[in-house]
Amino acid sequence: MTETAVLPQRTPQEPSAPRRKGGLLAGLLRTARPRQWVKNILVVAAPAAAGQLFSRHALTQLALVFVLFTACAAAVYLVNDARDAEADRAHPTKRHRPVAAGQVAVPVAYAVGGCLGLLAPAAAAWLCSPAVAALLTAYLGMQLAYCVSLKHVLVVDLAVVTTGFLMRAMIGGLALGIPLSRWFLITTGFGALFMVSAKRYSEAVQMAGNAGATRALLTEYTTGYLRFVWQLAAGVAVLGYCLWAMEEGGVPHTSVLPWRQLSMVAFILAVLRYAVFADRGTAGEPEDVVLRDRALALIGLVWVAMYGLAVANW
Repeated sequence: MTETAVLPQRTPQEPSAPRRKGGLLAGLLRTARPRQWVKNILVVAAPAAAGQLFSRHALTQLALVFVLFTACAAAVYLVNDARDAEADRAHPTKRHRPVAAGQVAVPVAYAVGGCLGLLAPAAAAWLCSPAVAALLTAYLGMQLAYCVSLKHVLVVDLAVVTTGFLMRAMIGGLALGIPLSRWFLITTGFGALFMVSAKRYSEAVQMAGNAGATRALLTEYTTGYLRFVWQLAAGVAVLGYCLWAMEEGGVPHTSVLPWRQLSMVAFILAVLRYAVFADRGTAGEPEDVVLRDRALALIGLVWVAMYGLAVANW
């Protein structure tokens, strides 16, 4: 009786070992969040704004910076998922993450994340510049502090995530030695805060009354406060962009149409369209909102075209 009871428990485990082993790389890749790598396209923002995007040197440096920033972000995701494995198992969606599901062991996630976190800044110092290496190191330190404790501190958690977006936008300029204008920093910073706070607001709305929510800080924010933050951030971002668009900066107007001023229309429409999802409480990951809504994607393409024509002064 005892032997027959034990045998059925052992036999299913025998073939499962190779499947886990073969899925480790896939699990690590999933933990690195490939869908969120689109955020790192922000590294081209400063060079694009300065009209210094299409030289061979610029493209090479930006491609390298994109890879290095992606490696740093992957390191943070791996460490974060390793730390939150137990909590993620109680979440209806996050329990399917590879570390929480057991596809990637917690020590492996820590080891791979640590290696990426050490190699990326070292490669930046060798292949780019000390400024790029310093910014990547600061990003890693800030994000790891966020994983450990800062994500539990009211308001500071919003500031840290927003700063991560701002660092992405700054690093391309640092890699190419391009000065960063005040309007660029204001618009990018508050635009990032708008999306981050809209995402938090949506999470708070969806998790309201759910005792199994893993982001405990959401219970300390009120939806009214988060709504105030994303509305304030949207307003400042729009104001900063409009001030940039209306400022000629001493450059003679030689283009066919005033593309700088016209691009305000597309920018404001994009913010208003994104605010629809924020107001509904459905503004999740920014890249998901942009890619899934055709109208928003079209407005974004129109804005990119106008912005490019303005920078090129055509």
